[in-house]
Amino acid sequence: MDGVTWRKASRSNDQGGACIELAALTEGVAVRDSKDPDGPRIELDPSSFRALLTGLKLR
Repeated sequence: MDGVTWRKASRSNDQGGACIELAALTEGVAVRDSKDPDGPRIELDPSSFRALLTGLKLR
C-alpha cells in the first residue's frame, strides 16, 4: 500500500498506548495498528467505515 498517507489521532502519544492509524483510499479507508505499520491492515468501504464509527460511538 505505497503512496498513501497514514494519519494518527492527535490525542495519541508515544507512551505505548493502543492507537490506530487511518489512510484515505480512493475506495474507502484503511486502518492499521500504529505500533505495527508493516502488519495487517483493514480496508473498509465508506459505508462500512461509517458503521464502524457509529458502533464505536455507542460504546
